[in-house]
Amino acid sequence: METIQVRDKKFAISIREKEILKEVDRVAEEINRDFADKDPLFISLLNGSFMFTADLMKRINFSCEVQFVKFSSYEGTSSTGRVNEMIGLKGDLTGRTVVIVEDIIESGTTMKYMLDSLKAKNPKEIHICTLLMKPEKLKVDLNIDYVAMKIPNDFIVGYGLDYDGYGRNYKDIYSVVNG
Repeated sequence: METIQVRDKKFAISIREKEILKEVDRVAEEINRDFADKDPLFISLLNGSFMFTADLMKRINFSCEVQFVKFSSYEGTSSTGRVNEMIGLKGDLTGRTVVIVEDIIESGTTMKYMLDSLKAKNPKEIHICTLLMKPEKLKVDLNIDYVAMKIPNDFIVGYGLDYDGYGRNYKDIYSVVNG
């Protein structure tokens, strides 16, 4: 499908699944190289990162632990600027190597909140892995270790990303064409 309709908006394909998976492969290779001997805890931010996390974890070739947390800073197509914690992290992180897996980093507000929350739990080190990053929207200084793709400031859906809860199920990523 070259275009899709999600609720009241039309979207056109911008990144095909094949290209997404090629970049997931690349990031997984880097993580396999960097963390095989560190017993990392991967923390996936729901809901948007579920597809990326699943595809990434299938490519990690060492035993690891994965947990899921849920934060929210979006309503409709724009960020509220506030981060709401919905499902929290469980377990002791003291001395652990943590890799945060995120679907998209835009302003950095949610990631900054996540980092501050995790640092209070005394991990040994924290790394950030994101499928997508919008460099021109970033407002927070972040050290992002693994970026699969940098994208323009378009509103997108698919491959886990949504518009008001819809559109996550598409295997490709689509950009809004009428907003």
